[in-house]
Amino acid sequence: MFFTNKTINGKKYKYVVESVRLPNGKVKTLEKIYKNETKEELNTFFEEKEKLENIKYALEKFKIDHIITKEQLEKIERIRLDYRKLLRKLSKENIKDLLDRFTCNFTYESNALEGNSLTLKDVAIILFEKLSIEGKDLREIYETSNSRKVVDLLFKNSFNISHKDIIRMHKILMNDIDTRVSYKKIPNIILGSKVKTVAPEKVYSAMDDLIKWYDGNKENVHPIRLAALFHGKFEQIHPFEDGNGRVGRFLINIILLKNKYPPLVIRKSQRIAYLKTLSDLDNGYYDNLERFILERFKETYNKFFGVYVKYV
Repeated sequence: MFFTNKTINGKKYKYVVESVRLPNGKVKTLEKIYKNETKEELNTFFEEKEKLENIKYALEKFKIDHIITKEQLEKIERIRLDYRKLLRKLSKENIKDLLDRFTCNFTYESNALEGNSLTLKDVAIILFEKLSIEGKDLREIYETSNSRKVVDLLFKNSFNISHKDIIRMHKILMNDIDTRVSYKKIPNIILGSKVKTVAPEKVYSAMDDLIKWYDGNKENVHPIRLAALFHGKFEQIHPFEDGNGRVGRFLINIILLKNKYPPLVIRKSQRIAYLKTLSDLDNGYYDNLERFILERFKETYNKFFGVYVKYV
């Protein structure tokens, strides 16, 4: 932010100018006539102007429909910018505390969706005190500690949507649990679902098509929709012999974080609704999964990140 003088119709005016970068890398110059506002007032003004410019950009870039409406898109973009502001202004110690809290909850909920019996307190002890829980299955403990390693890499933007990184993530998650850490060699099924997963000999080709679909749509499909559809298609393929649900939910957040959106959590209490949306996808109905992921995105932001924004 800086000041400059302009002469308009022979009269001098003092302007405040700030430059902001849009998601496509282009720089937009914002300005206003200075009227003795405080620095805090100017910051508030330019933050709102930046949000409006980003909303305008998103409205021009992404398709508006009955799920991602104009109103929803505006909310999503405000969330993205507030999340970015939060990470920029919090101290390293506060960011660590915030991400630790998210990590604990994401790990607990994601593993619980698959039947892991550890409590949230158990997960916190394993993650942060690095202790085992007496009487608990070792697999459940490894599922928790391995998930922490993946979350740490996730926030460092260490994964791409590629065969190599998806298999690498699966290998980390299955460390000390299962030696089958590449694409499946024998058929598998999704319990409670009538959908037939892809046969082992066709998995690489199906995953290749999915990755190419992602690469072909990542520039023009909104990241929340992209993450939802990628997740649904991934679960239909079910490329691994074990761990598909946990890998799939991590992939949602890889896509969101790569596009500077905050990550989300799907709670074990939402399991029935979650599985229903995946079943609907199997039957050719995509809307419910997209709506479900959008609602989890907003819900997670409000619970984990939004409460801090007004303090920075």
